[in-house]
Amino acid sequence: MVGNAWWNLTLRFLLELAALLGLGMAGWSLVEGWWHWILALALPLIAAPLWGIFAVPGDPSRSGRAPVPVPGAVRLALEFVVLFGGAAGFHVAGHAATGTIMAVLIVISYAFSLDRLAWLLRQ
Repeated sequence: MVGNAWWNLTLRFLLELAALLGLGMAGWSLVEGWWHWILALALPLIAAPLWGIFAVPGDPSRSGRAPVPVPGAVRLALEFVVLFGGAAGFHVAGHAATGTIMAVLIVISYAFSLDRLAWLLRQ
């Protein structure tokens, strides 16, 4: 599968990490006072388990395990929310260029994963 090329899996992993950082930065920026600590920690700490738990059984780009099996469209929606949410988080935190670069890299990663996207949508 083209979507499983080593460079694309590496890019995807780095985008996942960047998304968590972007979500945390957004949480820090959205509110003031001690609340920004809560949001800065809560947003990534909510996104990370959702990413790992809700999966499509047999997903060739993951371990294939699915602690909570979901349809492919649900998994794809979750990925879009987390990844593009992280990119938007950089924008919210005042790092628009970083958010834009991240969004472009997300699109590139998915463009080279069209076979995986088709597989997900068939599940």
